[in-house]
Amino acid sequence: MLLNHIVDHIPPLNDVTGVILAGGQSNRMGSNKALLPCKYGLFIEAIHRKLTALFDNVLIVTNAPEQYAFLSCHTVMDLYPGMGTLAGLHAGLYHSRTSHIFAVACDMPYLNSALIRKIAALRDGAAVVIPEGDKGLEPLHALYGSECLPPMERALLAGERRIVSFFSEVAVRYLFRDTVAELDPSFDSFRNINTPSDYFALRDLERNADMPEPSTTAHENVAVA
Repeated sequence: MLLNHIVDHIPPLNDVTGVILAGGQSNRMGSNKALLPCKYGLFIEAIHRKLTALFDNVLIVTNAPEQYAFLSCHTVMDLYPGMGTLAGLHAGLYHSRTSHIFAVACDMPYLNSALIRKIAALRDGAAVVIPEGDKGLEPLHALYGSECLPPMERALLAGERRIVSFFSEVAVRYLFRDTVAELDPSFDSFRNINTPSDYFALRDLERNADMPEPSTTAHENVAVA
């Protein structure tokens, strides 16, 4: 998409950190989803390439950092091991050198630069900026601010694993489906995999559709209509 190529050549943001969540056990997949091949390399390579074009700082949250030594990327580990994706978000935000992070799951290789820029642009006055896809809200493709840390920690200490469990305590800005569709009509940004059949279906889609190409550049509840 032309818009994405234009956005990819805008200087990267230095006040938001890109975070790749690679701490899942991939039990249903049977292997590490981040290291599966896709049209543009390994999943995590495509994601890392995109995020480094958008953000000056990128880190990977993983409890197996040795698996990602081939990437020139800082890795951090969960502070609350065994507590799932919420713990991964917490770790990314805790270790970030910026007040906001854009966090994405390691099995979403078809990110859209214009959509991510839009999400990041809405961060003022919001602790969370979350888009809505064709299947609902996408908390693993969203922006989180440092004010989320205390309620995240309270949730984790209470044994809560749901990402949305702390949303009632912070200002959340929603990027609704119609607005997302203006930038990503096919909602390719949110395509992910959980099982081998999901993966093979995605590879079939790659062969039969023009999937978005990743960047090659190196470097209060508030509702938004």
